[in-house]
Amino acid sequence: MLKATRYRIYPTKEQQEHLAKSLGCCRYAWNYGLALTNQTYKDTGKGLSRFAIQKAITELKKEHEWLAEPYSQCLQVVALNLSRAFINFFERRGLFPRFKSKHGKQSISYPQNVKVLESSLKFPKMGEVKARIHRPVEGLVRTVTVSINSRGHYFASVLVEDGIDQPESNSDADSVSGRYSVRPPVLGKIIGLDVGLTDLVVTSNGSKFSNPRWFRKHQKNLKQKQQSLSRKKKGTNNRNKARKKVARVHDKISRCRSDFLHKLSRRVVDENQVIVTENLALKNMVRNHCLAKPISDAGWGMFTTMLKYKAEWEGKVYLEVDRFFPSSKTCNVCLNQVGNLPRQCAGGGLPRPLAALEIRSWTCSSCSTHHDRDINAAINIKNEGLRILSLGTRDTACGDSVSRGGGRKSSTLQESMKQEAHALAVG
Repeated sequence: MLKATRYRIYPTKEQQEHLAKSLGCCRYAWNYGLALTNQTYKDTGKGLSRFAIQKAITELKKEHEWLAEPYSQCLQVVALNLSRAFINFFERRGLFPRFKSKHGKQSISYPQNVKVLESSLKFPKMGEVKARIHRPVEGLVRTVTVSINSRGHYFASVLVEDGIDQPESNSDADSVSGRYSVRPPVLGKIIGLDVGLTDLVVTSNGSKFSNPRWFRKHQKNLKQKQQSLSRKKKGTNNRNKARKKVARVHDKISRCRSDFLHKLSRRVVDENQVIVTENLALKNMVRNHCLAKPISDAGWGMFTTMLKYKAEWEGKVYLEVDRFFPSSKTCNVCLNQVGNLPRQCAGGGLPRPLAALEIRSWTCSSCSTHHDRDINAAINIKNEGLRILSLGTRDTACGDSVSRGGGRKSSTLQESMKQEAHALAVG
């Protein structure tokens, strides 16, 4: 398996100057390759391959002697990354490649000839750089990426191939048809997770993990630092100092959020064999101006990403149910689905997008069961995940002659259980 570990490095002033020059050269090569590709497409209707971009960068080094200062392989990686960026764009996995600026986060990749020592990393043309090796490197070093954050801290991400085959999961998904092939038996626990804002994660067994709201905790301090920054004159050293203070607060928020989500995802993966969550359209959800900040602060996307790759490392099952599955509006006891949750529970005077979120509990009109909204949703997500794994498909039993009021679809499990309950009641 390929695993990456990030280490904090402490380059000297001379090494910092070398890195700054290397970053500038790679950024220039990227912008040159992107402009050349765009112009070639306008003239001929075709783009440039990776090898054509590498050849163009090699010819460019003959015109500018200063491009020979960084390690030569770093410039060749630029062509690989640019080609990959175009592939991701055409396959709809990313945006169109953009020109890079010297402001913000910077990074450079070393594809070979980097050695990991006891307390340092040895780079070509730069020598040994002091590093904090908090975790031993086991395996063959493939790529080392050096990055600089907004605070001016240097990090090295070491990609290692440990030679261990990835454990086979109990289920394999076909991304085209959406079908699952399950290798029984699936041993261990299965859990359904419902993410929210009041409680960050609610599990199907009734556990709730409160939302730390890291941004809110540091918002007052951040406001003071930003006000101080706005009063500084542009281009002065005092403004640069104030900018670093603002960046320090943002970095603190980011590290607190990441640490909390890493620990929570590790606990969930260690305690369960099958993990079922919702497939949320976060890009669409953050367009709501009332909820954009709390949703971004919660880090739902980061949490699901951590769950996914950690489950893959352990050979466990990670499954996402459809985002339109009515988990909150379906009773997990009798499977009665309501059109809308009771309005009388909503708080008065709230904006319309927030009014429905104030409904934290409701009573089923069919079986009179009182539900906690989040726990009920987590149980339904778990049951839907079991249905998908058992039937091997996400499809529902709805069509021209099988429908539910207003054309809303229901799962095969829901329909079959309701019919069975009705037959038992009649009999």
